[in-house]
Amino acid sequence: MIPGGDDGHAHDLAPRKIKSQNIIHRLRRRETYFPKPGTDFHVARFFHQNVFPNLTVVNVEKPPCFLRKFSPDGRYFVAFSSDQMSLEIYEYQGAAAAEHMLQGVGGECTGEGTDKQSLDIRSNLFETFFKPSHTTPVATQTGEHLNRECSLFTDDGNYVIVGCAMYIPDDPFPQFYDMYQNNESVSPSQRSPLEDYALHLIELSSGHLCDSRRFRCDKIFLSHNQGLYLYKDMLAVLSVQHQTIHIFQVSPKGCFIDIRTIGRFCYEDDPLVLAAASAASTGQHFPAAGAPTGTVRPKNYREATINCLKHRLLAHLYRRAQSMDDVQELRHFYQHFDQFRNLRMWKMQLLDESHLFIKYASEDVVTLRTTDPNSQPSFFVVYNMVLTEVLGVYENTSKDLLELFENFSDMFRNASLHMMFCTSSASTNIQARLIQQRFKQTIINAKFGGQTEAIRRLLAQLPISSQSYSSSPYLDLSLFSYDDKWVSVMERPKGCGDHPIRFYARDSGLLKFKIHAGVLGRNAPPTARRLVAFTFHPYDPFAISVQRTNAEYIVNFHIRHY
Repeated sequence: MIPGGDDGHAHDLAPRKIKSQNIIHRLRRRETYFPKPGTDFHVARFFHQNVFPNLTVVNVEKPPCFLRKFSPDGRYFVAFSSDQMSLEIYEYQGAAAAEHMLQGVGGECTGEGTDKQSLDIRSNLFETFFKPSHTTPVATQTGEHLNRECSLFTDDGNYVIVGCAMYIPDDPFPQFYDMYQNNESVSPSQRSPLEDYALHLIELSSGHLCDSRRFRCDKIFLSHNQGLYLYKDMLAVLSVQHQTIHIFQVSPKGCFIDIRTIGRFCYEDDPLVLAAASAASTGQHFPAAGAPTGTVRPKNYREATINCLKHRLLAHLYRRAQSMDDVQELRHFYQHFDQFRNLRMWKMQLLDESHLFIKYASEDVVTLRTTDPNSQPSFFVVYNMVLTEVLGVYENTSKDLLELFENFSDMFRNASLHMMFCTSSASTNIQARLIQQRFKQTIINAKFGGQTEAIRRLLAQLPISSQSYSSSPYLDLSLFSYDDKWVSVMERPKGCGDHPIRFYARDSGLLKFKIHAGVLGRNAPPTARRLVAFTFHPYDPFAISVQRTNAEYIVNFHIRHY
């Protein structure tokens, strides 16, 4: 009771109304209620507040492999063999596949019981959920290994792209002009050695290795798909060593089709034009049709000219300075011309079929000689591949680019490709926007922080790696509230806490379920750093957590138990 107002009477404190959480009521409401146009998908996702993973099976035994992720349609699960030579494909059997094994199991966590039922559950749970389908040998050359943090699925879920790397032997050491194929090639460092790479296209239904592309004596960042980007059927590969972007098309029949190569040239017929001009200037005969014109020649590294892509960038900066009608802008361009010319491509992503988003930095940053690369100056370039035009250049302290990123972050994530796979972002979800603003204010108020440092830290997320966000509804911030310190929509390892992760319903504030990562009650060594990686099914109430403590791996299954 609270003392009341003007009439002198006491008034009851009205409790907050909570919508019915009963699934029967929600089903009946769906039958009789017509949602607003364009919101039917979001209304349907609210049923995940009633069906969620409510049981954690601790320390599940798995085959000797490295677990990777689900296909976009949720039908397949891929893993890498323990020797990182083969790709293992499993068929997912559904969220209720192990219900017959869990009869009589109560509580929210099984623990590490030693009774017969607990041992049977832990030893047989993996093969109950995942039926082995195919094992495809991929890394067939001596010394070649799969990168277990690199995989890209096609939109239809029929193919997966994986990457291999192999150290270059010292004997025989590669030729100089194989390491430096053009005048933009960077100098390798101990932290960024050269390797031989291969990309393989594998059909999930048959396990057949359909096609491969090899890159000799190169540097491609395969981890977390940093050097690869797949947009629909368009695959972009960034060669950091040779400062070249290779564009392929993944055909429905399962093969890589060469589209274009961007770097030294921008148009497909540029090598022919150069060869004709060189032949005319030297009086030599022009090569016949079908003769190789793009072979690497020693003079490519010693060319005094600026390559085509860098020339587009410099020309855009010059025209922008000239259009400002301020002589100081032109002087600034001439003053920093050498720094602009010495910029190197570091990361990239596809914005759509025609536009590339490229991050440039100094050579020391690109070759990992700098200990804190994100604190160094860098530039973001929007490039149209079809028109071969640079449309915009932004510094890594640009307020305009940060505003674009905050208001249109789904465009950078390419979340609009499939409506059913949308994720929470700062541009579409108020809770995600609050988390980002809280992070921004923390940097502004921190020691040695400020507005500029906050912009630099936020833009360090760009370009965003391909397929790096989970589409699970249980990580949707409009449905559930959880501590993003321990788990988030971005598929990256997180620190492992001592307590279970609690998920609350966003609309009611009620505790819905908990996720136990690691083994409860087992104390880690004081010097050990405990990391846990989560893999959620795209739509089912099923998740896998893999906790790593030094060299020990603990796998937990988070499942729905009725």
